[in-house]
Amino acid sequence: MISVTVNGTPHRLSVDPEKPLLWILRDELGLKGTKYGCGVGVCGICTVHLNRRAARACMVPAAEIDGADVLTVEGLAARGHRLIDAWIAEQVPQCGYCQPGQLMAAAALLEANARPAAADVAEAMDGVLCRCGTYLRIGRAIARAVAGDVAAAAMPAGPRVVDPPEDALFAPNPWIRIGADGAVTLVIDRSEMGQGVVTGLATLIAEELEVDLEQVRIAFAPASGDYANPRLGSQMTGGSTSVRAAWEALRVAGAGARETLIRAAARTWEVAPDECFASRGAVVHRGSGRRLSYGALASRARGIRPARKRPPLKTASQYRFIGRSSPRLEIPDLVTGRAVFGGDITVPGMRVALVARCPVFGGRVASFDSDAARAVSGVRDVLEIEEGVAVLADDFWSAWRGRGRLSIAWSDGDGAALSSALIRARFRERAQTKGRAVRRQGNVTRALGRAARRLEARYETPYLAHATMEPMNCTARVTHERCDVWVPTQAQTGAQETAMAITGLPAHAVHVHTTFLGGGFGRRQEQDFVAEAVRLARASGTPVQVWWTRADDLQHDFYRPGHLASLVAGLDGSGMPCAWHHRIVGPELVMNGIDLPYAIPHVREEHVVEETAVPVGAWRSVGASQNAFAIECFLDELADAAGRDPLDYRLALLGESPRHRGVLELAAREAGWGRPPAGRHQGIAVYRSFGSWVAQVAEVSVAADGIRVHRVTCALDCGTVVHPDLVRAQMEGAVAFALSAALHGEIRIENGAVQAQSFHDYPIVRWSEMPEVDVHFVGSDRAPGGVGEPGVPPLAPAVANAVWAATRRRLRALPLRLVDGAP
Repeated sequence: MISVTVNGTPHRLSVDPEKPLLWILRDELGLKGTKYGCGVGVCGICTVHLNRRAARACMVPAAEIDGADVLTVEGLAARGHRLIDAWIAEQVPQCGYCQPGQLMAAAALLEANARPAAADVAEAMDGVLCRCGTYLRIGRAIARAVAGDVAAAAMPAGPRVVDPPEDALFAPNPWIRIGADGAVTLVIDRSEMGQGVVTGLATLIAEELEVDLEQVRIAFAPASGDYANPRLGSQMTGGSTSVRAAWEALRVAGAGARETLIRAAARTWEVAPDECFASRGAVVHRGSGRRLSYGALASRARGIRPARKRPPLKTASQYRFIGRSSPRLEIPDLVTGRAVFGGDITVPGMRVALVARCPVFGGRVASFDSDAARAVSGVRDVLEIEEGVAVLADDFWSAWRGRGRLSIAWSDGDGAALSSALIRARFRERAQTKGRAVRRQGNVTRALGRAARRLEARYETPYLAHATMEPMNCTARVTHERCDVWVPTQAQTGAQETAMAITGLPAHAVHVHTTFLGGGFGRRQEQDFVAEAVRLARASGTPVQVWWTRADDLQHDFYRPGHLASLVAGLDGSGMPCAWHHRIVGPELVMNGIDLPYAIPHVREEHVVEETAVPVGAWRSVGASQNAFAIECFLDELADAAGRDPLDYRLALLGESPRHRGVLELAAREAGWGRPPAGRHQGIAVYRSFGSWVAQVAEVSVAADGIRVHRVTCALDCGTVVHPDLVRAQMEGAVAFALSAALHGEIRIENGAVQAQSFHDYPIVRWSEMPEVDVHFVGSDRAPGGVGEPGVPPLAPAVANAVWAATRRRLRALPLRLVDGAP
């Protein structure tokens, strides 16, 4: 028995003395704000205060908290701490999963030092990781709190994200629900994983519905054909399509609902509809000033058929919300611990399961002994499923201890011989063979033979993990008549179909409840973690929550594939390219996202598909993340061979690509191209992907301790900018994500198994490595392009090109490494 005070409330608990504080908070006390990220104290997102000092809750056993005082993010929020207000004022979170740990680390710093210097802040915050790249905003929020430059935020009384209402009086389309109390609920049909889709899509509807965003509650949509993404063919979030796919549909939905409410009011007052207008959740009669709220009109509007299928939409000059940075609706929930992520779900009678999977790709269970695992207190069952052996227990801690005591003999299969070196050698061998030509322009062979100069280069990229801050998890409950799945998913249709296949139930009996996602990046389009939960719930007859540890997450991913690009170019007498031969080797998934906009008369692109046993999947920006590295670095090589400035060389080749030119010129101007500070060097790159154009200038220094990126200037042409601050946040996050890959990212495979186990051996960018990011928009009234992914592809080549400028060394493989650590 231990005594502990948590958030001012004393508790006496009978727990295993080795059980970590993290799981005591979550399982024993139901305080889900503190998150699990790695379990070994590396990521820092489980940070709480223990006797007024920062502590990693996953590393503090129960035996060490007897008599202690513990403060969590829920307690911090209840006290109205100024950091909460500062976080909201600076709109810090993206996915939000790491933010409780970030807030608690910052609060501990200010508790010990009311006016910390920049070095103090860096030291305190460097140990808390963020995959979304919110470090810059965190720094501004801390500075704001220290300066006292923060007003108390207007906090909603309850969660902003609610369950879809079933009793709404007015539901004119799949997205809008209005009740008699006037509550307006917008059903969001995409997953919120940090890209701000909750606020972005709400902005589109609210603009035409004429309601203030502060009046709006949000519900995540169930799995339904009504919510299929028209660009992807199913209910899925990916490909930077959320706003692009919704741009017209949601505005039409809002405008149609507004027209119907106006007609309902006109009938009530017995006036013509054109005598009425909608304003801030009500209809007003121009002549008399009479006013009826949407709530008062909801039941009357329900029986009125829409006047027209496609009502007229506002023009840009009429926008109230589009193009403006309103506060994100979900941020108060994300910074107070109220937001519900997948691992925060609790279902009565639920068991927690951890699955032991074969470490070798393609391996299977040969035999196992579960006696020692079953002897662990709290373990309820051990089951073999297709994916491996699962330990079901009362809580994560018991399941983890039980899984550690399983004795399993694995049948490794053919994958045991696989290694990173073997894959690389195979790609290089295949690069010598002719591939399938997918672009043939002119006669490359002849042009190369006549060229004044010929250049060749080989660019290589490794396999990469997604490493979302929230590891994979899913909760399922299966009965004879119904299946419920609570899951942080990017693919509701896929989750529903997976559950249907396992249970044999029809679609109407399978209910998918989407939670917040602690990062997605494409990983949560997959269904492996969903299948495990449904299989175990069906087999055990109890609700089951499957958790993956950080090691599970890194070792059993659907990885961004490795690839090789073999490039040959010919230059004419003036140094301009007359021929370009591009051969790409790797899994089929890398044969996309290829953008060569330059005016080169003879071009040949070949694909050599080489699959391996390594499972692959979509990774933020997919093939564009690799192909941009090869194309934009090789273009720099051509500029250098021609004795031309890299910017001028690109511009000379982009006469027929005005949007490429536009972002290049803007980025160069804002970065002060050609005039970097002393000791720093610049590199530039431009790329089109997912319907948008992005140019980046990286400002870099190189020293004995490696490569340091100080500043990234980003210019973006994404058409109409629906919410400028959301777009800036996505560019900041894209830079952090891409920089992690450029400087650190590499999945190493030996004997058929991934070697990484945590952020120790799969590092991501920390606070101290995050560069300043300046974001600039090319003004446009075109329909929106993508935002979440297009900021990733130009970063690695911009940095590599800057390293060349600094060292005259070409780094043609990722991650970028100076072999001896020196310039």
